[in-house]
Amino acid sequence: MDGPRKFADRRSAGRRLAAELAHLKSRNPLILALPRGGVPVAYEVALALDAEMDLIFVRKLGAPGHEEFGIGAVVDGAEPQLVLNEDVIRQIAPTSQYIHQELQRQLAEIERRRDAYMAGRKPISPKGRCVIVVDDGIATGGTVKAALQGVKRNEPAHLVLAVPVAPRQVLDDLRKECDEVVVLETPEPFHAVGLHYTDFTQTPDSEVIDIMARSYRGHQVVSHGD
Repeated sequence: MDGPRKFADRRSAGRRLAAELAHLKSRNPLILALPRGGVPVAYEVALALDAEMDLIFVRKLGAPGHEEFGIGAVVDGAEPQLVLNEDVIRQIAPTSQYIHQELQRQLAEIERRRDAYMAGRKPISPKGRCVIVVDDGIATGGTVKAALQGVKRNEPAHLVLAVPVAPRQVLDDLRKECDEVVVLETPEPFHAVGLHYTDFTQTPDSEVIDIMARSYRGHQVVSHGD
């Protein structure tokens, strides 16, 4: 039996993913890419669907004295959303002051990154939109789950998760967070996202900046021409 197919690179994976999302083109979707690896994938989807594209940043909130241990996450957007891990919160019981301070620290980092990648352009609101969240693949699903939960709180009309590759058991959990899941490969056993790409070179900041500028210019031309 043949093993799972490999993607040549992220752009190639994005084109294949776009073909499976063609049924959403008429819904004027908003494509939200998880940087950095999700950006080249999402750009191909946005091109094929003639869709607006934005970035969605997710920053982990660290526990007091143990920043690597997440107590939740903040999800970027027109209205940023705080997603707390209630089980961990009950266990650690951080003060509301600590949570507020950590939230502000991570929001400042999100703003810094958005300024760097987007030249100060504001987030596009997902409210009432068909929204497609795109990454280059999923391993554990923690970041994507927080992203979906954050977007969902901003009341999209239809929320879709679209990725080239992910493990089945993780997808089963993520299906509860959105209206639709589109995935190309669900290999078992699953070891690492990068194993399913011939070229999985890290996406540099310069490529993210270039892609987002091209996406923005393309939609400015369309909107001014209408």
